[in-house]
Amino acid sequence: MFLLNLPRVLFVATFLSLWCAAWIGMLLRSRRQEFSESTRSDFNTVVGATLTLLGLLIGFTFSMATTRYDLRKSLEEEEANAISTEYARLDLLPGGAPAGLQKLLRQYTDLRIQFYESRYGSNLQKINAETAKMQNQLWDTVATAAKAQPSPLSALASSGMNDVLNA
Repeated sequence: MFLLNLPRVLFVATFLSLWCAAWIGMLLRSRRQEFSESTRSDFNTVVGATLTLLGLLIGFTFSMATTRYDLRKSLEEEEANAISTEYARLDLLPGGAPAGLQKLLRQYTDLRIQFYESRYGSNLQKINAETAKMQNQLWDTVATAAKAQPSPLSALASSGMNDVLNA
């Protein structure tokens, strides 16, 4: 698990391992006699098939990585749109609730940015705990404001907060 959190170290360790394996393979091959002509033909077929499979494996790996990157990008965009829309909708709530809620929503946005910028598990657990607390606080505040003066506009603000919390 340690190496998975440090990609550069993983790269160096993998590179050195593969280099050592190739060097050992070269030493072992130099001690053997050359292939006969019929064996060489079979060997070339196996090498071609192996390289084809390696190419497919690399292609599928890049395809999956690209798909995951695009998915994450679209989810981040969806969440940002939900937050900005809710920030504007909070003005529809009655009384002094919008100012306090907008401040809470800014703090929530800062937490979400920290989540996306963070890389390691212990920090993520702390951010997730703070985010859960902040979500409960946001929902309680919106629900209280909407219950104080029920109207279609406060229902719209409540629905928007639901979209933020789901995103």
